[in-house]
Amino acid sequence: MTELAHILDGLRCTACHAVNTLWLDLIRGLVECRECGQGALIDPDDEWEDA
Repeated sequence: MTELAHILDGLRCTACHAVNTLWLDLIRGLVECRECGQGALIDPDDEWEDA
């Protein structure tokens, strides 16, 4: 079985300042800190502009 959530390696939580505790879940559209529980919704359908 493949993992649906991926760790965001090297990033720091702005709420608790823990490193390597942020998880990206594209299915739920959420980035969550596994240390303090802080979460943020993301918009995976956001279009990137061509440079």
